[in-house]
Parts: sequence; C-alpha cells; structure tokens
Amino acid sequence: MTPDELLDVFHRRIRLPDADTIPGWKVEHVGPVHRSYVEGPDGAGFVEAPRGLGGDPDAVIAGELAFFRERGLSFEWKTYAYDEPADLGERLARAGFVADDPETLILGEVDRILERPSALPSKAVLREADGPADFHRIAVLMDSLWHNGLERIEERLSAEARMFPERLSVFLVEDALRGPDGPVASAAWIRFHPGTGFASLWGGGTLPAWRRQGLYSALLGHRARLAKERGYEFLRVDASADSRPILQKLGLHAVTTTTPYEWTP
Repeated sequence: MTPDELLDVFHRRIRLPDADTIPGWKVEHVGPVHRSYVEGPDGAGFVEAPRGLGGDPDAVIAGELAFFRERGLSFEWKTYAYDEPADLGERLARAGFVADDPETLILGEVDRILERPSALPSKAVLREADGPADFHRIAVLMDSLWHNGLERIEERLSAEARMFPERLSVFLVEDALRGPDGPVASAAWIRFHPGTGFASLWGGGTLPAWRRQGLYSALLGHRARLAKERGYEFLRVDASADSRPILQKLGLHAVTTTTPYEWTP
C-alpha cells in the first residue's frame, strides 16, 4: 500500500472512531472534539479533532480549556499536520499550550517487517515483562532516557497490563548473565486495537551502552510476529527522529507528522 492509502485507512479506522484511546478512560465527543480523560490525583486528558474545528476554532479550544481547568487536569491536544485549521498549532500556543517535540506517524503492513530477519546478540535475552518488579525496571529505564516520571510510567503500565491484558503486551531485553539483577537494556510494548486491523508500537528506548546492537529491531520483529499471530494487518508508530530511519529501512512509511501540545492547570 502507498503512504497515502495507509494514512486514509488509519484515519478512518483509528482516528474517526477513537479506536486508540487508553482503555479505561472516559471518551466523549463534543462537537468536533474527541476527548478522553481519567480523573483523580494522577488524572490526565487527551484531545484531538480529526474532522477539523469548524467555523470558530478559538471557541472550541476555549471550551476544552474550561472543561479541563474545572477538573484540575492537565491534558494533551494532539495535532496532525493535515488537521484543520492549518494554523491550529499557532492557535493552541496563543491559548497557553506548550508544543512538545514533533514525531513522525509511521504506518505499514505487518508482513513487511516479517520479511526482514532480526536477531539479538548472544549476550542478550528478550522476554515478556512479568510482574511489578519488571515494570519498575522498565520505568527506571524510560525515565532515565525521557524523564517522563518513574512512578507515572510504572503505575500506568502496571494498571493497563492488569486491567486489559488482552490488549497490551510488554517486552524487555536484559543481559543474559545478569538477568533480573541487572538493568533493563531495552523495552517496548504493543497495544492491540480490536476491529481495526491496527496494532500500535510504543517504547523502544535503549540504554546507550546497548545501542547499535540490534535490540530495537529485535523487539520490533518480535511484536510484529505477535501481531501477525493475532490477525492484525497494520502497525502504527509515533516515531522519534532516532527511530524513524530504522522503521523506514525495515519497510514502513512516514505518512505525516504529529505534534502534541500540552496544557497544565
């Protein structure tokens, strides 16, 4: 499939029906806005508008700010390069949002990944995460790389894996000799979106000492095989500048860019 065809399938199957919302979060459609959120001390929210914002975009933005301000929740407004209006990012910035680093939306067919063999070095072992200790070790790795908050990462992964085990699988790579006594060298997870044909890939961070040894590609191939076994046709990745070349080399396509805009009360 061409990049344009893949983006069209993604838009119809994932964005329009909100098929990639976090399991357990409340989902609401208010006018053109697709909103999801969870309340409580560690609550947060997520907003996008796949059909555009209509004739008064600033009023729609103000409405979302009022909604989340009333609940004391921070939230992310995720924009895609093809969203309308074309100056959505500028409007969000004027309203007090802070733009995060842009990412590339990578899409492709599972079979393209499986055409290319991948292997771990003999000193490494890839296995599925098993219990709280592993989730803590993964959170330590991710926080050291991206500073997303150790407790936040650990709690959200653990809760999602516990509540929706059929929709999330988490994997890690560790030193074959040290095993659980050593740090996680790399970790990644896959979310399955039933009824869409899409599985999405997340994580992928690797300790600097273990980079350029095939860990990322091995985790990618392992998750692609699992997706194939479960009957999924397509993979989706929100890729950083570091991972984008690897994914494209393996046969996936860059179809557009995304930029998250963060608002904190």
